[in-house]
Amino acid sequence: MQYRDADRVAELHHAAMGSSLWAQLGADFLGALYRCLVDSPTFLGFVYVEDGVVKGFIAGSVDTSEMYRDVLRRRWLFLAPALARGVARRPALIRRLAETARYGAASGAEDVPGESLFCSFVPDLRGKRVSGHINKVLFDELRARGHELVKITTETDNEGANRQLLSWGFEPRGTFRFYGKEMVTYVLDLVRSPRVEATSRHPAI
Repeated sequence: MQYRDADRVAELHHAAMGSSLWAQLGADFLGALYRCLVDSPTFLGFVYVEDGVVKGFIAGSVDTSEMYRDVLRRRWLFLAPALARGVARRPALIRRLAETARYGAASGAEDVPGESLFCSFVPDLRGKRVSGHINKVLFDELRARGHELVKITTETDNEGANRQLLSWGFEPRGTFRFYGKEMVTYVLDLVRSPRVEATSRHPAI
């Protein structure tokens, strides 16, 4: 994922996850956020492109908490206007935003910094296993950087996501309540998973 992809990624994110906190702040906020994220050294983002058009993406991090701290430290002034516009449209979101700082502890997997955060594709690509391939790209990258585990959180009532994660070998770590929703944390062992390439760019591993 590159800076130029931010607006298109924001569209895909907003279309698929419109009820999520970040999406409720608006596509312009999401575009600004992704411009900030691609500049963060802890961010991992990949896009799926057909005929020059971004039709899907996955966003993750080698350390989610540090990634958000880095964005706030270095890009706050850039992000603030879009955030202010989003909050002005939906003032009730302020309380939810205040919860963000405790996400790492609430998820019950602070010992697992590597994370898959968001993934979305255009409707005609859903159900064609493309998401599995792009997730593998992210998992391989985390393993190549020395990570042995990756986590994903999703809503407990999202039956499709829960079923898919279990089929990939993820194990539930526990549930927690966040942003007013009941969530579950899953963890995948990248060392033992047959979905992850055994090779690594780091010779010490």
